[in-house]
Amino acid sequence: MKIAIISPGKTREIWLQAGLDEYIRRLSRYCQIQLVTVADAPDDRDAERAKDDEGRSILARIRPRDFVVALDLAGRQLDSLQLSEALMDWLEKGGSSVTFVIGGASGLAGQVLARAQDHLCLSRMTFTHQMSRLILLEQCYRSFRLINHEPYHKF
Repeated sequence: MKIAIISPGKTREIWLQAGLDEYIRRLSRYCQIQLVTVADAPDDRDAERAKDDEGRSILARIRPRDFVVALDLAGRQLDSLQLSEALMDWLEKGGSSVTFVIGGASGLAGQVLARAQDHLCLSRMTFTHQMSRLILLEQCYRSFRLINHEPYHKF
């Protein structure tokens, strides 16, 4: 099984990178993880232009056969158990592979949202795209633990 996460911008904070590394290590037991970063738009760029530029870069990294899930504030909000069920469904539909896309500071471009087969909202709160990577990895790990009936999740 393979999970790819495509998002703009590098992770700059050491503590956040350590968290990403930890969850990638934990997930390696269940699947292959690929974090793909694309260039993020400069802060002084107009928000719509920034989304379009980042969107083109994201779309260039998505293959035609990829099953894509966009992290989107308008997406479905799932609890952890529902996410584990959705993850298995996405992996099945994607031939054991799913690609998550996370937008930059201005969000995801319309063409990226249109390319996605499903839309997921991590929370109604706003997180940085770097934090969203970590939260998504932790939830994927939690999902695999649930799927395999292993202790981790507490209701």
